[in-house]
Amino acid sequence: MQSAQPLPFDGKAFVRTLTTSPGVYRHFDAAGELLYVGKAGNLRKRVGSYFLKPRMEPRIAAMVAQIARVEITVTRTEGEALLLESQLIKSLKPRYNILLRDDKSYPYIYLSSGEDFPRLAFHRGAKNLPGRYFGPYPSAHAVRESLNLMQKLFKVRQCVDDCWRHPNRPCMLYQIGRCSAPCAGMIDVKDYREDVRHVEMFLEGHSDAVIDELAEAMEQASKVLQFERAAKLRDQVAALRQLRAQNHVQGATADMDVIACRIEAGLTCVSVLFFRNGISLGTRDFFPRLPLDATPADVLAQFIAQYYLDRPVPRELILGELLADQGLLAEVLSQHAGHAVDLKSSVRGDRAQFLQMAERNAQASLTARLASRQTLRTRFDDLQKVLGLATMPRRIECFDISHTMGELTVASCVVFGPEGPEKSHYRRFNITGITPGDDYAAMHQALTRRFRRLAEGEGARPDLLLIDGGSGQVAQAVGVLRELGIDGIEVVGVAKGPGRRVGEETLVLARLEPGSSGRELHPGTSSPTLHLVAAVRDEAHRFAISGHRNRREKARTRSVLEDIPGIGARRRSALLKAFGGMQGIETAGVEELMQVKGIDHGLAERIYASLHG
Repeated sequence: MQSAQPLPFDGKAFVRTLTTSPGVYRHFDAAGELLYVGKAGNLRKRVGSYFLKPRMEPRIAAMVAQIARVEITVTRTEGEALLLESQLIKSLKPRYNILLRDDKSYPYIYLSSGEDFPRLAFHRGAKNLPGRYFGPYPSAHAVRESLNLMQKLFKVRQCVDDCWRHPNRPCMLYQIGRCSAPCAGMIDVKDYREDVRHVEMFLEGHSDAVIDELAEAMEQASKVLQFERAAKLRDQVAALRQLRAQNHVQGATADMDVIACRIEAGLTCVSVLFFRNGISLGTRDFFPRLPLDATPADVLAQFIAQYYLDRPVPRELILGELLADQGLLAEVLSQHAGHAVDLKSSVRGDRAQFLQMAERNAQASLTARLASRQTLRTRFDDLQKVLGLATMPRRIECFDISHTMGELTVASCVVFGPEGPEKSHYRRFNITGITPGDDYAAMHQALTRRFRRLAEGEGARPDLLLIDGGSGQVAQAVGVLRELGIDGIEVVGVAKGPGRRVGEETLVLARLEPGSSGRELHPGTSSPTLHLVAAVRDEAHRFAISGHRNRREKARTRSVLEDIPGIGARRRSALLKAFGGMQGIETAGVEELMQVKGIDHGLAERIYASLHG
């Protein structure tokens, strides 16, 4: 007996059951996949528009035909519905919504707290350290430029804590006038704190107040005949005034973002110009996922909701389009920011010029993206022909190995598709338990760890697997896939050509022919296939090297004392202070080690044995 087919979804009947309150609705298909998330001031009226209209846009009609279930969440206000809609779109990524694909964390300037001599630093990631965070900035370059200015103007330390705790003498930054060298006692706590306070004021946008305070301090120093101090303050004031004159943008308010959108050939670009404290911090371009028939106003509305509701919001947003819910969006952003936020789409004068600049940036970036996309598609098509593949590969994975004389080996895996690199899928593998320098064993371990998950039903399946290396590394890849029972993945090695010259690489195919150790291809320097393969291989190489360098830096800054059982942060600090550093600890005997508070005979013996093999 056949099971009864489920009845089609009756949208009209469902609408009659809905409330007129504000809320969020979610459309699902028969397989339970989320199709669309939307918000409404009146749920019955908004959801009814999908099922009661005789004619709809093609995009809407295609979605409505798939709806098998609708879920709703009632909210107190339409503003709450807007917040919930934005959160659900970002977390659930529905198929038919405009989605801001912006998974990169933004950089900040970090000012530490809880110590006599706080430090300034570049920061990206979770804000779990005690202190203040200024930003976010549109790019790492903007942060580093600002930190460079802080060094010149206020000389607050930017050294890492390991260098700060174990100084030998003032570093070069002190010698060139970029640091006041608190590590060597060149400045007292009171004066340093004053510099830190001025840094905070400057980063908050109160540069005029900083100049006024320094000018007054200069006058006071002159009156009491402290001419050397007065001269330093004079130079500082002059530098601040020059900086303000050079970087201030005529017509820019203290905090303002200018946002423009362009759509062409199924792609969209949102370009944002950032102004803070009347200074331009640069531009950043975004390429949201675009469903069919979306307008620039639709894109901007979704972009603003998804981008600003979890970030600091400037006081003005200058928009290239008038938004349907512009007043509601301004109200919600104002509540989120704790200050009034104006959304303006009809502007004149300087703001109109800024908007034209953003529009030109958006169009130029979109044109470049389309050209790059077409070039990439041409290369993928050529790759399919050269390798004799039945279909064009949709996912390419490439592995590479990096180490220094066999130490701290790191393997990288990068992923490319017809749209370009898919950086959220990149992976690194710290290689352990192999003979140092054995690249075959390192590759075997990395591939095993990657494809074991695939064999267990987890992760995406690549169509093409590139290996940086010749037939030996290809054999490792083929062996791993056979061990795990995985087939249908093409394996190609990228071997360096004669003299290791770029453009003369050899492609080693794993599909063995009778009486041959493998088929080799020499595409040549003008081949689109080789251009694509080389770009993917170079990205894997870059990603592996950066991972290896990070691991090496961590190893260098890690104390060998951390590996000794019973040695915590306090005892390690006591030992370093007592003996003046690791060299003194290494030359100390057991009896001398025991003189340090907290080190008994047994622990002293463990320390001595660990340091002397």
